[in-house]
Amino acid sequence: MLEQLLIFTRGGLILWTCKALGNALKGSPIDTLIRSCLLEERSGAASYNYDAPGASYTLKWTFHNELGLVFVAVYQRILHLLYVDDLLALVRREFSKIYDPKRTLYNDFDETFRQLRREAEARAEEFKKSKQMVKPVNNNKKQGQVQKAGFDKGSKKSEGGLAADGGDGDKVKGRKLENGHSNGNHVEIEEPRMIGVVNGKENTSSNISAFDVSKLQKRTKGGKKTDTVVNKGSKVDPKKKVAKKNRVWDDAPPETKLDFTDPLDGNGNENIEVVAADQGESMMDIEEIISSDSESEEDDNVGKDSKPEAKKKGWFSSMFQSIAGKANLEKADLEPALKALKDRLMTKNVAEEIAEKLCESVAASLEGKKLASFTRISSTVQAAMEEALVRILTPRRSIDILRDVHAAKEQRKPYVVVFVGVNGVGKSTNLAKVAYWLLQHNVSVMMAACDTFRSGAVEQLRTHARRLQIPIFEKGYEKDPAIVAKEAIQEATRNGSDVVLVDTAGRMQDNEPLMRALSKLIYLNNPDLVLFVGEALVGNDAVDQLSKFNQKLADLSTSPTPRLIDGILLTKFDTIDDKVGAALSMVYVSGAPVMFVGCGQSYTDLKKLNVKSIVKTLLK
Repeated sequence: MLEQLLIFTRGGLILWTCKALGNALKGSPIDTLIRSCLLEERSGAASYNYDAPGASYTLKWTFHNELGLVFVAVYQRILHLLYVDDLLALVRREFSKIYDPKRTLYNDFDETFRQLRREAEARAEEFKKSKQMVKPVNNNKKQGQVQKAGFDKGSKKSEGGLAADGGDGDKVKGRKLENGHSNGNHVEIEEPRMIGVVNGKENTSSNISAFDVSKLQKRTKGGKKTDTVVNKGSKVDPKKKVAKKNRVWDDAPPETKLDFTDPLDGNGNENIEVVAADQGESMMDIEEIISSDSESEEDDNVGKDSKPEAKKKGWFSSMFQSIAGKANLEKADLEPALKALKDRLMTKNVAEEIAEKLCESVAASLEGKKLASFTRISSTVQAAMEEALVRILTPRRSIDILRDVHAAKEQRKPYVVVFVGVNGVGKSTNLAKVAYWLLQHNVSVMMAACDTFRSGAVEQLRTHARRLQIPIFEKGYEKDPAIVAKEAIQEATRNGSDVVLVDTAGRMQDNEPLMRALSKLIYLNNPDLVLFVGEALVGNDAVDQLSKFNQKLADLSTSPTPRLIDGILLTKFDTIDDKVGAALSMVYVSGAPVMFVGCGQSYTDLKKLNVKSIVKTLLK
């Protein structure tokens, strides 16, 4: 049963709701759809699932881009209503005929909607009946053989090419029935021993095709082809077995000093001269100036990029460059430009899945819009993509850490930041950069060495603390990091420290024991900010890392409202040139903003993310 159907403008003005349905929705599915899907450029998806206490909804939507209208249907997820897409298309068509921008009430649309709903339901029933009528027609011929083949195919679905989709016996049988006379061919593919018997009863044309397929299978299952592969492999093996000569080491002890650790005094304390690290102003406080290129230069770049394609395909260049006086943009008009844009994003290190979803969302926002005369489709698509990227990368909430630190200070409690991430991305180094930046703003900082797993982690953080001349709380190795962090926060409260920076062990997203320990640390200490430290070098793995980190933190937490990742610290940004796509992939997957960007090896090399610069680089 349909729960609700809603029509509103892109500005948020509700024009019409179905009063005949009269169902009160549990939770706020429409608001969540707008906030989590439509505003996040995920409108290319087919549907959106919303879970509320006591109800699970599926939401489907469509746009009228020329009029700026959104049509949303809500129904119980368990029902799987077939007529919703058809109903939305009918409502979109009829409502656009009576829409007036100056009008806000459309009570006369109720009767029209009832007729459209009956029409859509009738079509769905006819479609169901037509599908049911097809099955007995195909069952008339060789029913016994087909059922047997379906049974065999269900048990041997990994062998046959048609069973590769993993369907059960009934599904396989349904697919074979659609081919009529080719039932015997399927039996031959799955049962090679019956080839001779079946071939005698079937027509010659089907026998030839069956023979070819089985022949191909034999070659792939381990016949001559596999022998040749083995032979080739054996030729390559001698080259691989050529071992490098062992290096001869001198048994005499080395004369030079190899131990560069700091000397200790009699009490076990490091006896070195402490020099405060003063490397100047942090790049966080320096505004980055971006030189804007002229429109002509950007147009020249687009023209250069499209020249090779224009030589190959004349129709592509004409469609990609311009359509003068086009009434409405259609999906076929947008596809070439979106394909070129998707390839460009992927060359900038954007994950393929993210690039595809972005292009789908842009297509949904442009389809049906009017294109002005002498306006190129490529420039229209690029402008829409630029708006989408700016909207995604711009933080939805305030990320002013200094303001939050002062607010926590007024409540007489320290502001706690936890740094999490996979191995080797630079958590400890960039934690020290954040500490240096906070010190320049007269904020007292304390470090908490909660990486009790990796050898040398405590010593590394101790070195940073000594150079920055800030206190560090440590308990050594093989301790519970959640307890260490808790004691560090208590110590900071007693000493009056404004900020506690908690360093944690690097862990892969699939390591459940370490992820469980991290979830416990976050649940027990309830930090003010959970920063995911990721490197800018990753491509598709950024999606896997962030999605699984969030998923594990949610699944392994004992709290009904688990804490997820609040922000992102992107490291090694100075090593990627124009491959800045990791920032987009991470923000798109998690919805968390990029709060810091590490761009060097000194304490000052930490800056804010310049959204305009990133968008310009992505589309360059």
